[in-house]
Amino acid sequence: MLDASTIDALFPADLPEPAHWEQRYPARDLPAGAQVTRLAPSPTGFVHIGGIYAGLINQAVAHRTGGTYLLRIEDTDQSRQVEGATEQFDRAFAYFSLPADNATAVGDYGPYLQSARQEIYLSYARALLRTGQAYLCFATQEELADIRQRQEDAKVPTGYYGDWAIWRDADPAEVAARLAEGAPYVVRFRSPALRGARRSFTDAIRGRLEHEDNRNDVVILKSSDSALRLPTYHFAHVVDDHLMRVNLVIRGEEWISSVPVHLQLFEALGFEPPVYAHIAPLMKQIKGGKRKLSKRKDPESTVDFYLGEGYPAEPVLHYLRGLANGRLAELPLAQALQEPIRLEDCGVAGPLVDLVKLEGISADHIATLSSEQILTAVREWALSHDPGLVPVLDAERALALTAVDVERVGVDNPRKDLRKWSDFRDAYGFFFPQLFTLVAAGDERLGGLDEDLVRAFAQDFAAQYAELDDPQAWFDQIRTLATKHGFAPSPKEYKKNPDAYPGSIREASQLIRVALTGSTRSPDLFAVARTLGRDEVLRRVSALTA
Repeated sequence: MLDASTIDALFPADLPEPAHWEQRYPARDLPAGAQVTRLAPSPTGFVHIGGIYAGLINQAVAHRTGGTYLLRIEDTDQSRQVEGATEQFDRAFAYFSLPADNATAVGDYGPYLQSARQEIYLSYARALLRTGQAYLCFATQEELADIRQRQEDAKVPTGYYGDWAIWRDADPAEVAARLAEGAPYVVRFRSPALRGARRSFTDAIRGRLEHEDNRNDVVILKSSDSALRLPTYHFAHVVDDHLMRVNLVIRGEEWISSVPVHLQLFEALGFEPPVYAHIAPLMKQIKGGKRKLSKRKDPESTVDFYLGEGYPAEPVLHYLRGLANGRLAELPLAQALQEPIRLEDCGVAGPLVDLVKLEGISADHIATLSSEQILTAVREWALSHDPGLVPVLDAERALALTAVDVERVGVDNPRKDLRKWSDFRDAYGFFFPQLFTLVAAGDERLGGLDEDLVRAFAQDFAAQYAELDDPQAWFDQIRTLATKHGFAPSPKEYKKNPDAYPGSIREASQLIRVALTGSTRSPDLFAVARTLGRDEVLRRVSALTA
């Protein structure tokens, strides 16, 4: 073991002692039973929808108990940082109303950016070196690769432990010599585990778990030749959770295997460990089974997919809450967003993300909104994702409000064309002359009707068209022309003798529907025509005569 003076010389002379940080970050003044949780994303990639899932669970559990929900950016792996990731975190958490109870850079227990906490980690790393619970390791990449190869050849577990840990019990004189040479080193934690030792802990979701104890001498402080002396994730999160007074760590199940090393570090530093709760990952149904939702394979895995498609935040949160606690899926949206999430009700099998179900929830939610609310939300979404739509909505505000009201206001079963804001063009774009493309007589959407028949029908319709108030009287204009041009009076009659007619009243109606909307499916044709107005109806129908 190195002497204290040699150890202290490795660190800044004015580096505070751990007691300084303990005083700087005292125990929180919170009610009994209050839980302090945290979400700790790394800016090595953009936010996965699982991050929102974990965030809403963390926030809900903390706030239900009168505690605090923190957001901490774990940016110690600076070589893998993705530009713009932190800004995307901010957009995502703001959109889904999951703001942390702290600012990233400041606050009583901040900063909450790990790269800004270097001095804190150095204090505790030095303390472990002084007590012999950590040591300097000068092993090169080549030596580590050789150790791994020999372990694989010997068919023993790989890692840096026991006799394979070549610097674990090195002669202090040899260590001093390497330091004098200026050789780079890392600081490793000296694992106290004996071979075959087991470690158990109680998970707040899964109950009692037991694993082989950690025997690896994990790196806690990265290479001394780095510009910043940053810690590894294992060490940083232990120090931060302690000083931020986090007492409940809710995180993905992929971290279960790391619990033994984390508990060792808490014990070595003299910290009380938090309660751990490991949630199951979000899954996707595939042929023959299911798999984890993948950033690489699944667009719906990323938060930007939901923002880009324009899913309202409320139904997404409702859906995710239902995945966390199944009972919430059966509740009305407003109630589901207020009910508590219980860790004991979280399953251990990964819940399936089903976009069809989500879109159903979203459509039901949008159907409850007023036209003003819908247009405001669509415009806000379009500013970033469909800027060409914004001037149309601004210029045609009255038309837009009337269009959205068609078959939504004053009816028992309102239309649910919108599942997300990106559906607006397809569902309502045809109402706006600026967005509509006129239909020609030979268009395939007319179902193969003879072009001369289409022209003649359209010409007669335009010549005698009247903008009537009564829906039945309005539709009789189409019915009269259908009889004149040889269409069967009903689909049933047409089916009896298809060679005798060009189609039925259905095909005749579709001719006008396609001319007005560009689609074979639309809201009530009378309501569409009244919304468009006489001049626009005639402009569109007349295009068939060209």
